[in-house]
Amino acid sequence: MSSGEITQFAKSMLERVKDVRATELAAQLAYYFLLSLFPFLIFVVTLLPMLGFTGEEFVELLRPYVPDEAMQLVDDNLNAIFGSKKGGLLSFGIIATIWSASNAINGIIRGLNHAYEVEESRSFLVIRLLAILLTLGMIIVIVVALVLPVFGKMIGQFLTTYLGLTEGFLIAWEVTRWILSYAIISFVITFIYYIAPNKRLEFKEVIIGGVFATIGWLISSLGFSYYVTNFGNYSATYGSLGGVIILMIWFYVSAFIIILGGIVNVVIHRYRMNK
Repeated sequence: MSSGEITQFAKSMLERVKDVRATELAAQLAYYFLLSLFPFLIFVVTLLPMLGFTGEEFVELLRPYVPDEAMQLVDDNLNAIFGSKKGGLLSFGIIATIWSASNAINGIIRGLNHAYEVEESRSFLVIRLLAILLTLGMIIVIVVALVLPVFGKMIGQFLTTYLGLTEGFLIAWEVTRWILSYAIISFVITFIYYIAPNKRLEFKEVIIGGVFATIGWLISSLGFSYYVTNFGNYSATYGSLGGVIILMIWFYVSAFIIILGGIVNVVIHRYRMNK
């Protein structure tokens, strides 16, 4: 792309961001993400013993991406959940997570329809079922993506011993398991971009936005975590609510990145249509 095309692309992105009201939509999604978080944690930590690993391993996996004060809030709630050990937590966690997260998916569907400038012709029931199915798929893939980093080393050692592979394979597997984890996350986001809008698209048309959103989420999460840990002091301003505020900001940034990835696809689609 020439410099003029890049400038035009940037202008089109800004226009779409304003038109879709991406900042307002991100705030809405952040609210639903927060509602989904603790039911999702209930679901995960109830499921963890069945998969053979502990909540502490799950917390350590999240720690690099979540700011310290927000991580403390999550850790405290996980300990409370483990301490209660009440029956029915798994079923409650599944139902509450699916319902809250499907509202977020509904928001993404409306935002993408607006970005593509298409009217929603599908019925309310179809939209809700689509949102629930996408949420279920997202939960399953997130669990798989989390299991790979936790169990990846164990799987690599098993394959090396059982199949008689060299140490070189184990080194390659250490890199591959992390790449595979992020590739799975990227596929889920891309699939949402593909199926959510009420517009017939080819899967290859939405891959760029999916990769952009995955990389953008990773960089923004690590950057925000570093900023809060080293420079931000939200507890001094918000007191005991500091952890909740940080969590909401992180969800807001993550939601905005997801919306931005969808807008990237929209602008590329319009650019190709006008060529």
